[in-house]
Amino acid sequence: MAAPARPPAMLHWALAASAAAFVLNLLLRGLLRVPGVTATLLAAGLVAIGVSLLFAWRYRRVPEPAERIRLLLFYTAIMLFLYAALFGLMLLKDEPGSMGQLLFLLHCLSYPLALGLCFTPRFIGRLVKPPR
Repeated sequence: MAAPARPPAMLHWALAASAAAFVLNLLLRGLLRVPGVTATLLAAGLVAIGVSLLFAWRYRRVPEPAERIRLLLFYTAIMLFLYAALFGLMLLKDEPGSMGQLLFLLHCLSYPLALGLCFTPRFIGRLVKPPR
């Protein structure tokens, strides 16, 4: 009898997704010179699709609701922490206006929103082959 599969550690998935978002942002903005909002949306979308593809490939099933919620909460917390640190550095240099703060918040929230849209049973269910 086969041992039951170990449940995925969603904190590890969130840390890897955050690292991928950071590296992808550096590549898009630094090497490819993709401008602000476009780079953010592209990075957020690619990371979200990549996490969904990797989960479907690795576990060959759709995520359970608790796994989905844990991943989204961990990923959101990590991204908020990173963006709060970046916001603190912005405040040291120059105080951004209210529109700058709103735009900054929208940049930050685009990552969990993209993951929330892609890491769903409906999206991953298309990627997973039914068992024979």
